Amino acid sequence: MQYREDAPVYTADGQEVGHIDRVVLDPRTAEITHIVVRRGWLFTKDKVVPVSLIDTATEERVQLRADVEKLDELPEFEETRYIVTDERKLDAAGELDTTPYAAPLYWYPPTGAAWGGYYYGGPYTYPALPYVKETEVNIPEGTVGLKEGAEVISADDQRVGTVEQVLTNAELNRATHLLISEGWLFPEKRTIPVDWIRTVEEDRIYLAVSARELERVPAYQP
Repeated sequence: MQYREDAPVYTADGQEVGHIDRVVLDPRTAEITHIVVRRGWLFTKDKVVPVSLIDTATEERVQLRADVEKLDELPEFEETRYIVTDERKLDAAGELDTTPYAAPLYWYPPTGAAWGGYYYGGPYTYPALPYVKETEVNIPEGTVGLKEGAEVISADDQRVGTVEQVLTNAELNRATHLLISEGWLFPEKRTIPVDWIRTVEEDRIYLAVSARELERVPAYQP
């Protein structure tokens, strides 16, 4: 299978649900566990889709299995919640206690306009309690939501290109190679084995080989 940056994702009956935004990779095993689909026609938020729900994936498109249902129940990639804190509460030492206040939870910031430290909510006003924003990413622990388009850095700290595609072994759901776009250092695209990867971050991949070694890799032939 091939996962290309911005490739459209379709249901089995041809409905477009969005486009690939990230590939979720386990750096320890090179296993592809999920893709993150950017919101589109059917998805109003970025969704995490397990690869077990994917039927085919090519450069042109990704198609989900025919038996996939209830797409709206797939988890959002990021969930944000706002926990209200009571700034008037002090601890035993007289310092501000930032422990969440009575655990009231808001999925969106408290509504109403703040006027001089007060929120106006209809005919009544009440003190505006501070809140803490928390964001949770719904991918397996230990994996990385690799952005296609992530920079690729050689062992000698040269920017050699960006990730254009992730090539996988379809049977194992394991990444085998990365297709690296042409950059200022290399005028042609190249495929490199994932075994050459040293570290993976969301927007950057560090290789264990130098730019000089990469020069010996043949140009990509589609």
